[in-house]
Amino acid sequence: MAVAPARATEPTALPRDVPTAVTAVEVPPEVTAGVAVFDRQTGAFTEQLNPRMRFRSASVVKLLIALDHLWNRGPAYTLPTDDRTRFDTMLRASDDTSASYYWSQNGGSAIVDRMVSRLGLADTAGPPAGYPGVWGYTALSAADTVRIYRYLLDTAPAPVRTLVMSNLRQSTRCGTDGFDQRFGIPASFEQPWAVKQGWSGFGESGGCSNTAATVGSRSGTTASAAGEAAADVRADDVDLTQRALHTTGTVGTGDRSIVAVYTLQPTSTSFGAAYTNLNRLVRSLNVPGGVDPAGTWRGTWGTDVSVRADTTTSSTALTKLPSDVEVLIRCQKQGERVEVPPYTNDWWAYLPLYGGYLTNIYVQSPDNQLPGVPLC
Repeated sequence: MAVAPARATEPTALPRDVPTAVTAVEVPPEVTAGVAVFDRQTGAFTEQLNPRMRFRSASVVKLLIALDHLWNRGPAYTLPTDDRTRFDTMLRASDDTSASYYWSQNGGSAIVDRMVSRLGLADTAGPPAGYPGVWGYTALSAADTVRIYRYLLDTAPAPVRTLVMSNLRQSTRCGTDGFDQRFGIPASFEQPWAVKQGWSGFGESGGCSNTAATVGSRSGTTASAAGEAAADVRADDVDLTQRALHTTGTVGTGDRSIVAVYTLQPTSTSFGAAYTNLNRLVRSLNVPGGVDPAGTWRGTWGTDVSVRADTTTSSTALTKLPSDVEVLIRCQKQGERVEVPPYTNDWWAYLPLYGGYLTNIYVQSPDNQLPGVPLC
């Protein structure tokens, strides 16, 4: 007897649960934000700010691209080896080439239309007219993003949930385009977390080299196809001009909280400054199950400053900081004496989020030894 192929489970009716009340969300000056935090244990939102406001998604739309690609592949939802590598790279390292491949192969904006219908999304829409290939111009809201994660965690077939969430739990520090992905959720909470980040409109260095990503590489991406390309245009009600930086995902044991934070920041904002603004906003949120990392947040200065494996300039450079970013410092110790005229300093700060050391020269402080920071 013939057996009909398994298809992805249709979502059950999920309550919108979008109250209008705003609590203690702290939005930095000149930042426009859309925020939603949903506690899966109580079934209620703990934070809401402009939850229905539509933002250009940047790479967050890769969640919809991934779910659409898996939709009718049951019952095991397996992918061929080469496709599995592409799929993993898209979600872990936010690879644009992989996303563009699926966008082209699976119908472009029709992907978004299908997922809107399947998940009952209220604010999501494909790229505006004139930009059909720019998947990163897909409109998403914080409320719809929570709904996407609730489908993944509560309704999606178990193999789909495992495949997608396992990749989000293995998000690489660096995207394949050289931008540091550890902003927002992963900077603000201890693991466990799972994230899909988004950034758009930043032309300068993002703090990493392309070789720093542990999965895949990015090549052949152009402004006409890239999800994270910038454009000085506006269409419909989605801002395509300001710089966009978004953090979405889950926080806590058992994926207790779903967090979606979208931001637009002025075009003059550096990546490091936008990164810092987003981190400060996320740290102000009430996120049940979230554990704050131990340490002190301090500003930095300099361009392409290296974080090293030890307290010497000859030790391995683990990564480079986005310019002028705020960093978490857990402790400090003396090491090699470093000179950057007119400064000289032999103290080094340990940055737990990077797993390495930064010479205190580049930490904003009046003293060589940072006041209030313990010894390592």
